[in-house]
Amino acid sequence: MPTASASSVAGHAAARLGAEVGIGDVRAGLLPQDKVRAVRELERAGRKVLVVGDGVNDAPALAAAHSGIAMGRAGSDLALETADAIVVRDELATIPTVVALSRRCRRLVVQNLVIAAVFITGLGIWDLAGTLPLPLGVAEHEGSTVIVGLNGLRLLRDAAWTRARSAG
Repeated sequence: MPTASASSVAGHAAARLGAEVGIGDVRAGLLPQDKVRAVRELERAGRKVLVVGDGVNDAPALAAAHSGIAMGRAGSDLALETADAIVVRDELATIPTVVALSRRCRRLVVQNLVIAAVFITGLGIWDLAGTLPLPLGVAEHEGSTVIVGLNGLRLLRDAAWTRARSAG
């Protein structure tokens, strides 16, 4: 009876999993340098690459990718230090939620930058006109800081996580 090598078994499992979730380009059993080469190839094709890994062999690809996510519980220290994000649970199903929540965070940061810029610009113009009382300027500046902080706190609500989970 012929036996299958570990890499071919992993390759078949990866291909089956990829087919189940709709991924057409599945590469399994790659060495670290092959993973980095694959990341660079996809980036040269104009794609943003997200690498998910848990071991020392994944660390170079995590570092080379546009974004890297380490799977935390079983992840190696090197993978955890190299990744941009860490998923503490060893569940691939959480990856879409992490990506959706990251996109929401990015939008929120842009919103906060716009809010702060509008307030600072308005205060600067008002001050240059020479009619901005100092206490009012301080109050408005601190008020904008509070608004930015409260806007950022929206991500801590349960609704933000529920929306991210359903969007993922």
